[in-house]
Amino acid sequence: MKKFLRYTAIVFFILPITAKAQFENARDSVVQLYGYVMTADSLEGIPAVSVVVKGQNRGTITNNQGVFSIVVLKGDQIEFTHVSYKPKTITVPRDMEGNQWSVVQLMVKDTVYLPATIIRPRPTPEQFARDFVNAKVPDDDIETARKNTDVAKRRVLMKTTPGDGGEATALQFRNIAQKATYRGQIPPMNIFNPAAWADFIEAWKRGDFKNK
Repeated sequence: MKKFLRYTAIVFFILPITAKAQFENARDSVVQLYGYVMTADSLEGIPAVSVVVKGQNRGTITNNQGVFSIVVLKGDQIEFTHVSYKPKTITVPRDMEGNQWSVVQLMVKDTVYLPATIIRPRPTPEQFARDFVNAKVPDDDIETARKNTDVAKRRVLMKTTPGDGGEATALQFRNIAQKATYRGQIPPMNIFNPAAWADFIEAWKRGDFKNK
């Protein structure tokens, strides 16, 4: 029991010292990094430069004068990026003294060469009409268009393609409206309708009533 109490006293005595030492080490490794980002040729401040701790999801950007400030750790890699300049990377020294470090970072403009663009004048109406008329359309496209507009194919599609929800709803509304219109009386018969007879004759000529 005495040994247990002795070990417990030693642990409670050592733990605060160890925690304090770790806290001191962690606090000593924190660095306030601030500086100025400028162009290498004219030494002018560059705004909106991304200052990011590499490998970590934190950073900042420079203000309108190119000034920035960020909290980092000793040994961190700081990356400076901008859409118009070549990226730069610096490393915070591990053996630096103090907890503040100032830098003046110069950046060089990044030249991007775009492919050549040929600008031609718009064609005149006469040139457009000539090219439109003389344009060659592949035969397969013409044949496809003919098949899509064929009368027989359209007739088959009308009979085999099921109606969608809109068509079914419209048909139901028409039936309800017709019943409401002729409620209490005999609805007219299409046998006396000349338009219906015309449609019947056209269908008979087309062969819609032939046995298949």
